[in-house]
Amino acid sequence: MVPLRKEEPVPAGDTPSRDTQSRTRRVDARRNEKTLLDAAARVFANQGVDAPVRQIAAEAGVGVGTVYRHFPQRSDLVIAVYRHQVDACVDLGERLLGRGSSPLAALEEWVDAFVDFLVTKHGLASVNGGQADEGGLHAYFLDHLVPVCERLLEAAREAGETSTDIGAYELMRGIGNLCLFGGDDTRYDARKLSHVLLAGVALRREPRAD
Repeated sequence: MVPLRKEEPVPAGDTPSRDTQSRTRRVDARRNEKTLLDAAARVFANQGVDAPVRQIAAEAGVGVGTVYRHFPQRSDLVIAVYRHQVDACVDLGERLLGRGSSPLAALEEWVDAFVDFLVTKHGLASVNGGQADEGGLHAYFLDHLVPVCERLLEAAREAGETSTDIGAYELMRGIGNLCLFGGDDTRYDARKLSHVLLAGVALRREPRAD
């Protein structure tokens, strides 16, 4: 749990300019919002999107009023968490692509994060009677995540670590289906099943002799 940043007093005679103060406030506001969204994502993943706001506030280390100042409606918070997690998956993919390790290992790590995101995503339909996606969230999801997944797949293909007969949308759709029905059943592990799917993508089959 990371508490929200508080402004530190500035020594007399060392007062920053208005522009500097404004930039500092914007940076702090973005940091504070990220802390709230990270906390909300963790709580939603464990308890669902109907989790009490006081639980999210406690996880973020702030008061309930702070949560409502940033997100007056629960739907505002859930949609912001959705976009935040999409962006986090994109950022992770970019970091993994630049890491220089095995492309297949990078793809596997990204898929783990994608599965974790989907666990939260599937609760979105319960917000606003299922109408929370009308603002283009599904398009946001596809426009941002399919390209980074395709780049990870392409890197693995070029390294000879995966087959060439599956695309990013297909892979993500398959993983999404594996995440749909796990619910609270502790006997089901969507991550494990996703790695089984990836093993099939990575399998190099020799042509069958006639």
